[in-house]
Amino acid sequence: MQQILLAEDDHRLAALVRDYLTDNGFEVAVEDRGDRVPERVRQLQPDLLILDIMLPGKDGLTLCRELRPAFTGPIMMLTARNEDADQILGLEFGADDYVIKPAEPRILLARIRALLRRIEPGIPSTPQTLSFGTLEVHSGSRSVELEGAPIKLSSHEFDLLWLLAQRAGDVVGRDFLFRELYGRPYDGMDRTIDVRVSQLRKKLGDNPDNPARIKTIWGRGYLFIADAWEAE
Repeated sequence: MQQILLAEDDHRLAALVRDYLTDNGFEVAVEDRGDRVPERVRQLQPDLLILDIMLPGKDGLTLCRELRPAFTGPIMMLTARNEDADQILGLEFGADDYVIKPAEPRILLARIRALLRRIEPGIPSTPQTLSFGTLEVHSGSRSVELEGAPIKLSSHEFDLLWLLAQRAGDVVGRDFLFRELYGRPYDGMDRTIDVRVSQLRKKLGDNPDNPARIKTIWGRGYLFIADAWEAE
């Protein structure tokens, strides 16, 4: 049985979420103080961590930033604050997804299941390598090299890069990316993919102000440029 650690100080909400997820086959532990979360993570080794942003003792964004380097499971931010800044910070600190309260239980469950499936979209069972100049993307080891040096990517960053690189020269829409990566359609507002692309650009040496390797095609999506990876 997969285990979830829910960090939420609203006891009524925590009980509702715990009971609903338990009824759907998960084991759920609840912690109501942020400063106790790191120890609970070490003790329980949960499969997924849900962090409320506003926690006593230590806030969820700080926890996400501190836990991400060592915690390999998905992190979901659960927040009542519908603010882009919080959502973008959470993603930049390593969160895999976020849900705005009050969340429809079925939607929350679907998002959790999508994260736990760790879908590797479009990645073949037989290992393959995509090569573009000095960039190599290896599906078998889920590794990336640029100019011979390894580039450390998160699981979601690798999946996004693979999807874009597979379709080099074609514009890839946000709705397609959301369905492949998160199992849901693009709602027109979610900035998750935009943040992931920004992170990829930084790690892959692309100019964020004037990207030449992964371009934004306004109103349509993203374009991976196959011949933009030669050594400078």
